[in-house]
Amino acid sequence: MFRLLTAMPGLGYAYAHRLLWSVTLTILLTLLPASATWAASSLGVDNGHLSACPASNNCVVSQNGDSKHAIDAIAYQINRDAAKEILLKVLTVVPRTKVIEQTDNYIHALSKSRIFQFIDDVEFYFPPNESVIHVRSASRVGESDLGVNRRRIEQIRLALRDLNI
Repeated sequence: MFRLLTAMPGLGYAYAHRLLWSVTLTILLTLLPASATWAASSLGVDNGHLSACPASNNCVVSQNGDSKHAIDAIAYQINRDAAKEILLKVLTVVPRTKVIEQTDNYIHALSKSRIFQFIDDVEFYFPPNESVIHVRSASRVGESDLGVNRRRIEQIRLALRDLNI
């Protein structure tokens, strides 16, 4: 890449670098299938369940997930309000993640990828009569997330376990 940048003598290095990143991003977005685009209607809790994952390999869910998308819910041994508060604190240290919505039994956070700033929706549902947190983490675009959503949820699970919830 350095050779390519230095081969553009009329352009400043910073401008040429930004131009190459823009071209790369444009190519990537062009190659993404239209069917892999995020839909706002797929968020939230409906009849006590988080939405199912799409067919793409960029989502995990703890409720009714098939073998490709299934992940365990996060169990807790303390009261629900305390578990929710601890989860909210954990989310403040998850890189590039921001809570955008919360109710008494639901949390929705956005998590951005480091380089291209792609957005993943991360959801947590606290059912009324269970001591578990159901989870769903899904990329808004693309066919694969290279396991990022699953790793994020497992890291959150480990952090909560370390905090003895």
